[in-house]
Amino acid sequence: MLYHITLHLARSKQFPEGSPRYGYEITAPLDAEGHLDQEEWAGKRAYCRVRRFWGDEGERNGVLVRRPGGAGGATWVIDYNQDRAGDEEAGYHLHQHRFAVGEYVTIQDDDEKPHTFQVVSVNRAEPAKAEEHR
Repeated sequence: MLYHITLHLARSKQFPEGSPRYGYEITAPLDAEGHLDQEEWAGKRAYCRVRRFWGDEGERNGVLVRRPGGAGGATWVIDYNQDRAGDEEAGYHLHQHRFAVGEYVTIQDDDEKPHTFQVVSVNRAEPAKAEEHR
């Protein structure tokens, strides 16, 4: 089943309280434990969209992609332009992390700098809403 997941920047040296101005909105399939569901993803790839919002920089839109290789046999990345290499942001062990409110995940920006985010919401995606992101 597809879910809308919202991540906000967690506490860091630069942002001691974290920041809701920096983060991601992800539409992705999750299993019963809240992990990314790679089997369901394979059948619903077109619906697995990502919106990155980053302070005053505006937003970027991309897709959630599972690539072979990396820890655990695969790496989940956010790809902003599938026709061009080098703009991807890799998740750090996203196959192991639970997407549940209060949990933390790490995503490397396209400069390979890791940022930690807190899951602030996880809601079932309505089919019509998921199709809007195609």
